[in-house]
Amino acid sequence: MRFNKTLFILSLGTFGITNTEFSVIGILPDLAKAFNVSISKAGWLLSVFAIIVAVFGPFMMIFLSLINKKKLLVFSLMVFTVSNFLTPLVNQFNYLLFVRMLPAFFHPVYWSIALSIARQNSKKSEVSKNISVIFAGLTIATVMGIPLATLTSSLLNWRFSFIISGLINLISLLGIVVYLPPTNNMGSLKIHYDYQFLKNRILWTNFLLVFLIITAMYTTYGYMADFLKTVSGLSGKQISIMFLIFGITGIFGNKLAGKFMDISPQKTTLYFILALLSTHVLLNYFGIMYIPLVIIILFWGLIHSGGFLISNVVLTSIETENQEMLNTIFTSCGNFAVTAGSIIGGYWIANNGIHNIAWASIIILCLSLIVFRQKLKLTTNL
Repeated sequence: MRFNKTLFILSLGTFGITNTEFSVIGILPDLAKAFNVSISKAGWLLSVFAIIVAVFGPFMMIFLSLINKKKLLVFSLMVFTVSNFLTPLVNQFNYLLFVRMLPAFFHPVYWSIALSIARQNSKKSEVSKNISVIFAGLTIATVMGIPLATLTSSLLNWRFSFIISGLINLISLLGIVVYLPPTNNMGSLKIHYDYQFLKNRILWTNFLLVFLIITAMYTTYGYMADFLKTVSGLSGKQISIMFLIFGITGIFGNKLAGKFMDISPQKTTLYFILALLSTHVLLNYFGIMYIPLVIIILFWGLIHSGGFLISNVVLTSIETENQEMLNTIFTSCGNFAVTAGSIIGGYWIANNGIHNIAWASIIILCLSLIVFRQKLKLTTNL
């Protein structure tokens, strides 16, 4: 019971940092208008954050590995809180990018510690299930954070969206301070420096597969607000409702992904790719029709939400004592993929229009199927 409580506390922190990273997705059109930049340039508010996480993640964990883990969790959330409260004060786009960069350095620190605690204190048969609790924070952030930011920006303005995000991080911080037990009672979280596992060919095949999956996810999803506004013709309030539908179904999708990954990781991964591919095909052809769009959003959220959990299990399934380093590699891989998705999506929009954005994800998902097949060959030959 105590460990379950710890998982939910860590999930609350995950909610806070995820909301900071991804809530801009729902207000990109408003930010582009407020700072007089293109939608593709506004997309850098997501991709710059992700680039920093991807590049500096492993180095931050190595540099800070000797510091008490609970203190690191608290300090990380403090940086996120301060950054969100500073954001409404800026009046130039470059300054906005700079303030967004600050918490990005501590994003991988929080993720790596939280995932390590979940993995190291779980029975082997419950690893995916317990990790899914941590990832539930990410899912709930899409349920509440993104639509809340969209609705707040629509009713008030974009500045209030960041203030609310700052309050969420502050609440998460207080939850960690008050309720999280000392981390030295949860097993060793020391970073190992034996990098021999990096020579594992299956690891790099998994890395490529995860990269393609998450890139495909965010190539379209990163510009979802603009698609719903420009192509589907929805208002700000309607867009926030769509994000809410997306996120609510995502709660169940995240739970299902954890359950099925414990039963059959290979089949679950394959079915996830095929389901996400089908959803994007449907979005491309029926995104302009309101009722079909609602149904597509419902299933899209259900499928999409399991992507990070599935990707984490795929990448960290290698047997090694370097689990913390694997977690930082996953965080870097995921954020490189988010960056790639944002850049590819912005390029695709600039050259082919927002109405064709789903095709970019479709192509990438087809490539992921090819890599998945290669992964099966490698594991079969072991």
